[in-house]
Amino acid sequence: MAAPSGPPALRPRLMDRYRRFLPVTDSTPSLTLGEGATPLVRASRLGATLGLSNLYLKIEGQNPTGSFKDRGMVVAVSKAAEAGAAAIVCASTGNTSASAAAYGAAAGMEVIVVLPKGQIAVGKLLQALMAGARVVAIDGNFDEALGIVRALAEQDDHPVTLVNSVNPFRIEGQKTAAFEVCDDLGCAPDILAIPVGNAGNISAYWQGFREYADAGLVDRTPRMWGFQAAGAAPLVVGHRVDHPDTIATAIRIGDPASWTKAIDARDRSGGRIDAVSDDEILAAYRALARQEGIFCEPASAASVAGVTRAAAAGELESDALIVCVLTGHGLKDPTTAERQAASVIEAGASVGAVSVALGW
Repeated sequence: MAAPSGPPALRPRLMDRYRRFLPVTDSTPSLTLGEGATPLVRASRLGATLGLSNLYLKIEGQNPTGSFKDRGMVVAVSKAAEAGAAAIVCASTGNTSASAAAYGAAAGMEVIVVLPKGQIAVGKLLQALMAGARVVAIDGNFDEALGIVRALAEQDDHPVTLVNSVNPFRIEGQKTAAFEVCDDLGCAPDILAIPVGNAGNISAYWQGFREYADAGLVDRTPRMWGFQAAGAAPLVVGHRVDHPDTIATAIRIGDPASWTKAIDARDRSGGRIDAVSDDEILAAYRALARQEGIFCEPASAASVAGVTRAAAAGELESDALIVCVLTGHGLKDPTTAERQAASVIEAGASVGAVSVALGW
């Protein structure tokens, strides 16, 4: 077979596709792992169950490291490289560490991760370790880890760039998901439902929708509906939660760094930020897999759990255009999946034995 005559046709890099809306220059490195352009899927079966005819799912688990974090990380790490940084640091509940480790490796940087010991889903921890990150597990929670890395980033003797969502380049990258939602729908949705942990993502989507509206690319912005886990819902109760506790480890955060921005997104959009229980999250988690074939991590299902409750309460018009963001892939947390899944059926190696095992 003859060799190709030229480079293969590739989909546009995320930072190229939305360059006019991003803080990139000719000096910004062309870093990419293929992030962005994630599917927007119509949830017909689940929507019918809930009495909703226009329910869509933004499947961010199909980003390179399996979560939405890659959108912001590609911009943050690229800008760090542009500034000459040799090392990056982050605190994490899991997904940020996986993303930072991958993009840091691709950029040839040292990556340092500080995370709460014993509170990170194994899939996420292994991603960071396999990519060569130096991982430090502390006897504390995420909020304490974030305080530590912020202090480390301010030291002069070991210069590192902080790449948590307090880094504004992270939000710049994450807002592109809102652009994609509008591009795929041809308009902005009525409601954008999203899990809320550190609150950077709801802020980023709101910024993206506003920028598209200001540019005349859509004629409205959606109501932003954020959902926290009941055991880690500081934005709902109105104060810091010192000991956040939820099965949804990705949003197990008691003092969100983007608290003010999230409240602004809620208020300016005419939206809401509510809490859903772990039981509601797990029910939505199972429904997504069994009715739509979409395996997301538990925290992702908080958006669907919230919409499910609102639909049951009669708070939604049946034809409302609703997009639920699913922030990460189910393989991020295999331990929870194993607890929720049915057992394997064992049988002898014959047609008859298998038929008996199936109850046929």
